[in-house]
Amino acid sequence: MTTQLSPNSVDVLLFDIGRVVIDISFDRVMANWAGHAGCAPADLARRFVVDDSFKHHEVGKVDDAAFFANLRRSLGIDLTDEQFLEGWNAIFTGEMPGIAPLLAGAAKRLPLYAFSNTNPAHIAHFSVAYADVLSHFRTVFLSSAIGLRKPDAAAYDHVVKAIGVPASRILFFDDTAANIEGARARGLHAIHVTSTDDVARALTALGI
Repeated sequence: MTTQLSPNSVDVLLFDIGRVVIDISFDRVMANWAGHAGCAPADLARRFVVDDSFKHHEVGKVDDAAFFANLRRSLGIDLTDEQFLEGWNAIFTGEMPGIAPLLAGAAKRLPLYAFSNTNPAHIAHFSVAYADVLSHFRTVFLSSAIGLRKPDAAAYDHVVKAIGVPASRILFFDDTAANIEGARARGLHAIHVTSTDDVARALTALGI
């Protein structure tokens, strides 16, 4: 679905979390782990891949310990689970600049929901550290809780059904092109977010 926005063109706003609401940096993860391991961050970055273990972690098929055990093997570093967790949670760098007031204003006009590919360790961290900005969402759909992840069609269908409005009345914001394409294929309006300005422009078009 193409995204032609105007006042009253959608009934619900759906937001990704990483790089849309909360900024993230994998460089910080690699720097932390490299510091513990005594190696170069760039070496770890070259070895780190979004493999089956990563995806299974995001849909709740493997727990944190199993994910860290796989990292121990794939990265070739002998960190403790605690050290892996410390670096893994270092990914969060703060709220996206300017997003909080935009969410606060939008929430007065339309219901807000969030939908994130994420894992138990990150959920435990950001649910507390970013409770204020996340409080604008009526429900936060988390891949590891629902057992489905973007950009799979079933993930969008699950979220649309749970929200309870037609896909064509939902506007989705995400920073990943594949997730935008997946959402549009399931009938949602979608905005590819490269900065908070993209969110602001969409809200302006909606008359918010």
